[in-house]
This record gives sequence, C-alpha cells and structure tokens, in this order.
Amino acid sequence: MTEAVLDASVVLKWFVPKREPGRTEARALREEYEAGHLTVVVPALLFLEVLNVAGRRWGWDEDALLRLAAGLDDLLFEVAEPSLASVAVWTGRSLTAYDAAYVAVAEERGIVVVSDDRSLLDVAGPVARPLVAR
Repeated sequence: MTEAVLDASVVLKWFVPKREPGRTEARALREEYEAGHLTVVVPALLFLEVLNVAGRRWGWDEDALLRLAAGLDDLLFEVAEPSLASVAVWTGRSLTAYDAAYVAVAEERGIVVVSDDRSLLDVAGPVARPLVAR
C-alpha cells in the first residue's frame, strides 16, 4: 500500500494517551507515512473529528488542543474533498455522512480507506481495509 485514506479511528490512535486495541498497527502506519512509504489522503473533516474527540472524550485542555492542532498541521496530509453525490450514495447505504466522506474519497481516488470502525468496514466492503486483521 503506497496511498490510503486513513479515517479518524486510525489517526486518533497516533495521539491517544493510553494503550488501546489497534494502537500498534496505527503507529506502524504512522512510521510508514513518516518514512515516506505511505501517502495519506483525508477529507478535511478528519482534523475536526480528532480535535473533537481529544477535547470532548479525552478532556484535553486548550493548551493541549492547540499543541494537537499544530501537530495535525505538521502532518501535511493530502486533503481531498469528496463529491457530495458520492457522500450521498454511501450515506444512503447506512454510513454517517462523516464516514461516507472517507469512503467516497477512497473510492474516487481508487485507493482503500483504513479504518478501525466496524460499521464502516461492514458497509464499505472492497473499498475498506481493517486496521487490525480480524
């Protein structure tokens, strides 16, 4: 794999403050990315989702969130916005519009979306690859 869409369930594991399932696999993808062996493509909403989880679920304060925002900017992911029609198709197949955006970008680019979100993986079929082999 040389190019992939990573969804928030994967990128969050790059920053999660504790051990959790899939963290090792997510960090391995980060190492591939940092070594220049993987191009990461994401819709812009990824950054909002990561900040939201860090602030609301993890309870990070403003300073920590500002450091996270800077860290996300430093990643220099390729940002690609899907067509609304593609998002609509995947939303019609029972994904949230947010998850549909990741799948639509992957489908439009002819690459896979890597996710740790079981519902996304169940719906997206050949367009998706699980972070952890099950």
